[in-house]
Amino acid sequence: MDLGLTGKVAIVTGASRGIGLATARALSAEGAHVVGAARKPSAELEATGALPVAVDLTDRGSADVVLEAALEAHGRLDLLVNNVGGDAGLGPVGFAELSDDDWLDVFSTNLFATVRVTRAALPHLLESRGVVANVSSIGARQPDFPPVAYNAAKAALTAVGRGLATEVSPLGVRVLTVSPGPTRTDMWAGPDGIGARFAAASGLTLDQVLDGAPEHVGMLTGAMIDPAEVADLLCYLLSPRAASITGSDHLIDGGAVRAV
Repeated sequence: MDLGLTGKVAIVTGASRGIGLATARALSAEGAHVVGAARKPSAELEATGALPVAVDLTDRGSADVVLEAALEAHGRLDLLVNNVGGDAGLGPVGFAELSDDDWLDVFSTNLFATVRVTRAALPHLLESRGVVANVSSIGARQPDFPPVAYNAAKAALTAVGRGLATEVSPLGVRVLTVSPGPTRTDMWAGPDGIGARFAAASGLTLDQVLDGAPEHVGMLTGAMIDPAEVADLLCYLLSPRAASITGSDHLIDGGAVRAV
C-alpha cells in the first residue's frame, strides 16, 4: 500500500530509540525526509537516513533549533511526530514521594516540549496543510500505575491534541494522538527502565516483570507491543489515506483499555 508520504518532510522528536526510532525508520522507508530530534542522536537513527539534531527539548528555544534544521535542509515541513517523553526515571513512586521538581521534570518532558515544538512548527504546517501526531499513553485514560505525574502529563497532552485539532483542523492541519500500552522500549525493558525499577521494588527479575506486564495491565493479547507496530499506525495516520481522521486518540494497547 502506497501511503503517499514520498517527499514529505517530517520532524520526529525523541527519535534516537524506541517508538521515535521506529517511526523515523518507517517514515524514511515510505520515502519521507526525516529530521530526528534527540538529546543524544544514536547510530541507529543516523542509519535510517534521517537528519539527526542533538537538542534537549526541555530547554526553551530548543524547538527553534529543530525547525531551523528542517527548513534549512528541506525548505518546508509537512509532518510533526511529538514522541519525546518519559517518566524522568521515577518508576513506581507513590504520590507523596513526588516533589515539585519531579512534577516539573515530568511535565517539561511530556507536555511542555510538545507544546513548544508544535507552536514553532504550526505556521509551517498551516502552509503545507500538514499533520501533527502526539504520542501519549494509556495511562492518560487509565492512570492505575505510578508515577501519577507521568499519567497526568500524558492526560494533559491528549487534551492539548484534541483542543488543538478543534482550532486548526478547519484551517487544514490535522491533529491526532496515539496512545500505546506497555511497549518493548528502553523505557520499559532497559536496564534502568520501568521494568527494572519494578523488579527491584518487588524482588522479581526483569524478565519476570516484562513477561507478566501484559497480564498485569490487562492486555488481552498477552504480549508487549513492538515499537514498529506503533510506528506503522503513525505512518498511516500521518498519510493522506487518513485524511478524515483528526482530533481522535488511537489506542494500541492489546485491549487493555476496555471502556466504551
